[in-house]
Amino acid sequence: MEITWYGHSCFRLTERGLAAVVTDPYDDSLGYPALRLKADIVTVSHDARGHSNLDAVKGEARAITGPGEYEIGGVFVTGIATQKPGAERAATNSKKKGGPEARTNTIYVFDCDGLTVAHLGDLDHVPTQSQIEALGAVDVALVPVGGGGLNAAQAAEVVSLLEPSLVIPMHYRTDAGAAALDPVSKFLKEMGMGAVTPEAGLKVTKSSLPEETHVVVLECKTA
Repeated sequence: MEITWYGHSCFRLTERGLAAVVTDPYDDSLGYPALRLKADIVTVSHDARGHSNLDAVKGEARAITGPGEYEIGGVFVTGIATQKPGAERAATNSKKKGGPEARTNTIYVFDCDGLTVAHLGDLDHVPTQSQIEALGAVDVALVPVGGGGLNAAQAAEVVSLLEPSLVIPMHYRTDAGAAALDPVSKFLKEMGMGAVTPEAGLKVTKSSLPEETHVVVLECKTA
């Protein structure tokens, strides 16, 4: 599989012979260049400008915008809704009072010929044990680390719970992005790491996975 990062929470996942996937396409309000991507599947973790610009993905892409189980072009997709513990009750109470509802985020797990990739979306809390178990075994975790969702310390805790082979940070401040987020260096420090040279992209197979969790920082590619 080849994994390319386009900034914020947007990735393109491609595997020969399988459907191409784009996650959380953003609009140009984030400061990044406008996206012009093609895919067979496009997923949206939640309804926000930085995560749900379906118009940025061309072609006959099948849009997945919430929880469920899907099989498209040989890719198995599982969407799992997450809210903070007690958020469902809080949302009900808030709705009764006329206030805003608690935000629901969808985590997507992609199974591509036995290689599993979990895109955590805009997850904003450390999941419960039952939520972690619902994800199953994760080979590659795409994790928000810059705040606005998980902060650096929470992200590191989530990694320790998931125990993926590879971690790719996302949703953090870059020179191109306008979002007020923390830099990836905070997360790397929480992981006990120093500066890391970003890679242009990642090619991974099931057999190439490291035995211990390894963090890969990707360069932001211009679409």
